[in-house]
Formats: sequence, C-alpha cells, structure tokens
Amino acid sequence: MGAIRSFMRWEAAGGAALLAAAVVALIWANAAPGAYASFWATEVAGHALLSVVNDGLMTIFFLLIGLEVKRELAIGELADRRAAVVPFAAALGGMVLPAGIFLIIAGSTPAANGWGIPMATDVAFALAVLASLRSRVPASLWAFLLGVAVIDDIGAIIVIAVAYSDGISGAWLAGAVAALIAFWLLIRLGVRWVPLYVALGIAAWAFTAMSGVHATIAGVAIGLLIPATMAGRTPDRAPLARTVHVLHPWSSFLVLPIFALANAGIVFAADEFGTEGALAATLGVAIGLLVGKAIGIPLGAWVAIRAGLGRMPTAATWTQMAGIGLVAGIGFTVSLFITDLAFDDAALQDAARIGVLAGSVVAAIAGGAVLWAAGRGREPSEADPA
Repeated sequence: MGAIRSFMRWEAAGGAALLAAAVVALIWANAAPGAYASFWATEVAGHALLSVVNDGLMTIFFLLIGLEVKRELAIGELADRRAAVVPFAAALGGMVLPAGIFLIIAGSTPAANGWGIPMATDVAFALAVLASLRSRVPASLWAFLLGVAVIDDIGAIIVIAVAYSDGISGAWLAGAVAALIAFWLLIRLGVRWVPLYVALGIAAWAFTAMSGVHATIAGVAIGLLIPATMAGRTPDRAPLARTVHVLHPWSSFLVLPIFALANAGIVFAADEFGTEGALAATLGVAIGLLVGKAIGIPLGAWVAIRAGLGRMPTAATWTQMAGIGLVAGIGFTVSLFITDLAFDDAALQDAARIGVLAGSVVAAIAGGAVLWAAGRGREPSEADPA
C-alpha cells in the first residue's frame, strides 16, 4: 500500500493543479481568443508551441503511465492474475461501451473518428474526487479504481498507436526498436550512467516520431523497460520507484498543467455547433463518458464476479461500484490528447472538448455524490489511503 498511497497523493494533488490550469485556459481563451491562439501557435525550433507540448512534453506523462503499468503488472494490484480479472473486465466494459455510445450518436457524421475520446479515464481527477471523500471510500475501491485506470491507460495507448498513427515507416520504427533494445541491454548489463539512458530515450522518441507512430508511445515503451525490482534492493529502491519519485512531481505540477493550459482553452461562440458533426461530437463524448463509464465499469465487474473469475473489492457495495463507474467518467487529460489526434477541424476539436469538460464535470459531481451517500456511517480503516 505504500507505493499506492504515494502515487495517489501525488495524483490527487496534481488534480487540483490540473483543474486550476484548465480554468485559467478557459478564461484566457474567452477573454482574448486571438492572443491565446497566437501564443500556442508560436514556433519553437520549427514547430508550433502546442505541438511541442503535446508531442514532446507529454512524453514525460506517458513515461509515467508506462512506469505505473509496469509496477502494477510486476508487483501491484495486477500482479495476481486472478485479482486482476475484475478490474480488467470492468475497464474493458468502461472502454467498449463509451466508444459504442459515441459511434451510435456520431458514427454517421464527420465526427466519427472521435470514437476513442470517451474511452479514457483521468486518474488524477478521479483520485482527487476520492481524496475529497476520505474515509467514506474503502481502500479496496481506491486500489480497484487505480487498477481500472492502469488497464484503461493500456487501452488508450493501443488506440493511439493503432488508430491515431498515420503513414508508418518501417525503417524509422526499426530504429526506434533498436534504441529501445539498446536501452534494455544496458539495464541488463547493469550500466548506471544516466546520460546514456537519456540519449537512447531521446533517440527512441525521435525515431518513433519520424516513423508515424505518435512520439509519446516511446515514453510508454521506456517506462515498461525500467525494472520494478532489483536483486538486493527493496521495491522502493528499485530503478522504477526512484524514477517515479523524480518524475512524478514534474508531471503532476508542470507537464499536465501546461498541457491543460494549452488544450482546455475552448472559445464559446454563438455558432459553436454550426459545423456538421459538431453537436454529435459533443453529445457522443459527454454521454459516452458519463453513461458509458457509469454502466460499463460496474457491468464488466458484475460479469466477472458472477462468472466466478474474481471477487468483489473488500467492504465495497454495488452502489459504491456504480459511484466508481461515474467517477471514472472524468476523462480529461487523455481524452483531450486523443481529441487533438482525432480531428484536424478546429470546430470539431472544440466541440469534442466541450463534451469532455461537460461529461467530466457531471461525472465528478454525480460520482462524488453517490460515493458520499453510500459511505455514510462507514468507519475508517488503517488500510485506507491517507
């Protein structure tokens, strides 16, 4: 639980910084839309500043996703394959149903390519909601949500790599793989000179970008290669834990707030939904996040439990599971990231972003209310995250 508590504290605190940055972005974009747009269009080394943030800076965030996936699979909640079945089934339901709802609403419009947007859960905001409820939510549900979010992240990575990467070059991709293999060999040989790993990481990122696969996938791959355990060291002293310890504050309080500042600036205009498919994009994303997650996650868990493949999280009720499903409908960071990849049309991007914001806000309020009501009178446990 020590690693889980530490991760949750950073994520919950980071959620507050993320929210503040999103509010600033909305105010800035609507008070001075021209200045907002021109600032993020500023060229840096031949690339727009927005692209530098989304393709470069966000690699740190995706590196942390890779690290957390590796930790959960190696020594965390997902290491026990039987224990992982219920969060896996829940996450699967929470990805498939939102995408299906989106396609039902927007599949016949120019916004159809946005089906991946409502599949994502923002773990920082979701854990921030649980943190605000404190002892009303049992520790098992914190761990369950974290497991669902990690599997959700794996799904998002696959969607980005497969559905939102174009014109893949085998030669450049081979170069990226070679850099990653060299990274892995250095680890196996026990090399400890950090600049060499940084150089190989940058090479893998650059080659991935040139291959046509989204560059941030390189961050995920590097995270998966870093060892979660090491002979003679406790897990909290292994390379993975030490890397997370160094990078997590930077991701939570710099990378993600800058990303929110660059991507959450939606200009609300009278003709916002004048573009064909815009209204469908907004409704598809909002309803996909809110309804798809709220039904898909508890339903997936129920199927796995009824089939005898796993068990209910300790001390949890189905009402609380429904609340977790609602909270998981907060799809801010990765949903906005996929929005930028799914649409070239600025009007469709803004429409989808409105759906992300609307669905996420309602999901946070509704999920928090359900969990608060379901947890009334509950006695806190020593296992509860502090």
